Amino acid sequence: MGQENSGKRKGARKGARPPRRFRRDVFALASGVTIALIAWGYLVFAAIDFGKDARDGDGAGWVFLLLAAIGAAACLFVALLLGARVIRALSGAAPGPSGVSSGSGASDRPTGSHQRGH
Repeated sequence: MGQENSGKRKGARKGARPPRRFRRDVFALASGVTIALIAWGYLVFAAIDFGKDARDGDGAGWVFLLLAAIGAAACLFVALLLGARVIRALSGAAPGPSGVSSGSGASDRPTGSHQRGH
Protein backbone atom coordinates (compact mmCIF):
# COMPACT_ATOMS: atom_id res chain seq x y z
CA MET A 1 0.00 0.00 0.00
CA GLY A 2 2.13 3.21 0.38
CA GLN A 3 5.67 3.67 1.34
CA GLU A 4 6.65 2.12 4.59
CA ASN A 5 9.66 4.39 5.12
CA SER A 6 7.93 7.72 4.71
CA GLY A 7 9.20 10.33 7.13
CA LYS A 8 12.50 8.61 7.79
CA ARG A 9 15.78 10.16 6.81
CA LYS A 10 17.52 8.70 3.86
CA GLY A 11 21.19 9.08 3.20
CA ALA A 12 24.12 10.10 5.33
CA ARG A 13 24.79 13.42 7.02
CA LYS A 14 26.26 16.14 4.88
CA GLY A 15 29.24 16.42 7.16
CA ALA A 16 30.61 15.59 10.56
CA ARG A 17 29.37 17.59 13.51
CA PRO A 18 31.77 20.34 14.47
CA PRO A 19 33.63 19.69 17.70
CA ARG A 20 32.23 21.37 20.77
CA ARG A 21 34.21 24.35 21.84
CA PHE A 22 34.43 26.28 25.06
CA ARG A 23 32.19 29.33 24.84
CA ARG A 24 33.64 32.14 26.87
CA ASP A 25 30.60 34.37 26.37
CA VAL A 26 28.26 31.78 27.92
CA PHE A 27 30.75 31.09 30.70
CA ALA A 28 30.99 34.79 31.54
CA LEU A 29 27.21 35.17 31.59
CA ALA A 30 26.76 32.05 33.70
CA SER A 31 29.42 33.31 36.13
CA GLY A 32 27.54 36.60 36.37
CA VAL A 33 24.32 34.75 37.16
CA THR A 34 26.09 32.76 39.88
CA ILE A 35 27.66 35.84 41.46
CA ALA A 36 24.37 37.75 41.36
CA LEU A 37 22.51 34.85 43.01
CA ILE A 38 25.14 34.53 45.75
CA ALA A 39 24.94 38.29 46.39
CA TRP A 40 21.12 38.05 46.43
CA GLY A 41 21.23 35.28 49.04
CA TYR A 42 23.66 37.18 51.21
CA LEU A 43 21.57 40.36 51.03
CA VAL A 44 18.37 38.50 51.89
CA PHE A 45 20.09 36.97 54.90
CA ALA A 46 21.41 40.41 55.89
CA ALA A 47 17.94 41.96 55.48
CA ILE A 48 16.48 39.35 57.81
CA ASP A 49 19.20 40.03 60.35
CA PHE A 50 18.76 43.81 60.09
CA GLY A 51 15.01 43.33 60.47
CA LYS A 52 15.51 41.46 63.72
CA ASP A 53 17.78 44.23 65.00
CA ALA A 54 15.27 46.89 63.96
CA ARG A 55 12.43 45.16 65.76
CA ASP A 56 14.60 44.99 68.88
CA GLY A 57 14.86 48.78 68.92
CA ASP A 58 17.87 49.59 66.75
CA GLY A 59 16.69 52.54 64.65
CA ALA A 60 19.52 52.27 62.12
CA GLY A 61 18.44 48.69 61.45
CA TRP A 62 15.47 49.96 59.44
CA VAL A 63 17.75 51.89 57.10
CA PHE A 64 20.04 48.91 56.61
CA LEU A 65 17.03 46.65 56.13
CA LEU A 66 15.75 48.92 53.38
CA LEU A 67 19.13 49.11 51.66
CA ALA A 68 19.63 45.33 51.85
CA ALA A 69 16.15 44.68 50.47
CA ILE A 70 16.68 47.06 47.54
CA GLY A 71 20.08 45.51 46.86
CA ALA A 72 18.62 42.01 46.97
CA ALA A 73 15.89 42.95 44.51
CA ALA A 74 18.47 44.49 42.18
CA CYS A 75 20.68 41.40 42.35
CA LEU A 76 17.77 39.11 41.57
CA PHE A 77 16.78 41.33 38.63
CA VAL A 78 20.34 41.22 37.26
CA ALA A 79 20.46 37.43 37.70
CA LEU A 80 17.22 37.04 35.73
CA LEU A 81 18.44 39.32 32.94
CA LEU A 82 21.75 37.47 32.67
CA GLY A 83 19.94 34.13 32.81
CA ALA A 84 17.80 35.16 29.85
CA ARG A 85 20.95 36.08 27.94
CA VAL A 86 22.48 32.68 28.75
CA ILE A 87 19.40 30.93 27.39
CA ARG A 88 19.41 33.10 24.27
CA ALA A 89 23.13 32.43 23.72
CA LEU A 90 22.67 28.67 24.11
CA SER A 91 19.65 28.54 21.83
CA GLY A 92 21.53 30.31 19.07
CA ALA A 93 18.82 32.91 18.57
CA ALA A 94 19.96 36.24 17.25
CA PRO A 95 19.12 39.28 19.35
CA GLY A 96 16.12 41.20 18.08
CA PRO A 97 16.32 44.71 16.65
CA SER A 98 16.50 47.41 19.26
CA GLY A 99 13.86 50.08 19.50
CA VAL A 100 11.24 48.32 17.38
CA SER A 101 7.89 47.90 19.13
CA SER A 102 6.28 45.60 16.57
CA GLY A 103 7.31 43.64 13.54
CA SER A 104 5.20 45.67 11.12
CA GLY A 105 6.98 48.94 11.84
CA ALA A 106 3.64 50.70 12.27
CA SER A 107 3.11 53.09 15.12
CA ASP A 108 1.08 51.84 18.09
CA ARG A 109 -0.50 55.28 18.55
CA PRO A 110 -3.98 55.79 17.12
CA THR A 111 -4.41 58.18 14.23
CA GLY A 112 -6.77 61.16 14.27
CA SER A 113 -9.79 59.23 12.98
CA HIS A 114 -9.53 56.64 15.72
CA GLN A 115 -9.43 59.02 18.67
CA ARG A 116 -12.41 59.15 21.01
CA GLY A 117 -14.30 62.30 21.83
CA HIS A 118 -13.91 64.21 18.56
